[in-house]
Amino acid sequence: MSEAGRTDLTELWQQHWPRCPPIGYQLRGTYRDVWVRFHSLPESKRYAEDEGEYAVVLERYNTVLEELFAGADVYVITPLWTTEAEFPALKAVTGYWQSMLVEDDPDPAFHTYCHLFVARRPWRPGCIDDLLRDIADDKVAGVLVTDTRMKRIYHPYDGGADVFLAASEERDRLRDRHADWLSRQPSGL
Repeated sequence: MSEAGRTDLTELWQQHWPRCPPIGYQLRGTYRDVWVRFHSLPESKRYAEDEGEYAVVLERYNTVLEELFAGADVYVITPLWTTEAEFPALKAVTGYWQSMLVEDDPDPAFHTYCHLFVARRPWRPGCIDDLLRDIADDKVAGVLVTDTRMKRIYHPYDGGADVFLAASEERDRLRDRHADWLSRQPSGL
């Protein structure tokens, strides 16, 4: 990705989500008014144990993704977490977007950095199923899927997905369509 492309993505992010970096787990606290969480399995079960349950997990992930992004291109943003601020070759990797300090411990040995990579692809159900299955198994974490204007964010995790929409009314409509996938906890977690 060119420097101009990285700058454009950063500007888009800042336009819609200025109070938080593109780190999935940090978005919920900052943008609670447009957030909803869906669980991947009935009764908030966290991990699939057989192929039938994996089918439910993938169906739920893909159902919401399709409602958000049908017929559009999406950005799939994947993180690489390290204790190194930069790798000279990192910026040459296809899709490199940015690096940021995430944990600012006074001891440099405990700093954590997140390096983000972006791939643009046409959305269609099933197109990222391998990635979603790895997320469901907690092999991969921190992935964000957004529209190309970065107005909607889908953040899958092992156990469900956090969704951030442009307005609370849109969030409410999506939440109501999938009310049986919500947590029973008042916090929504």
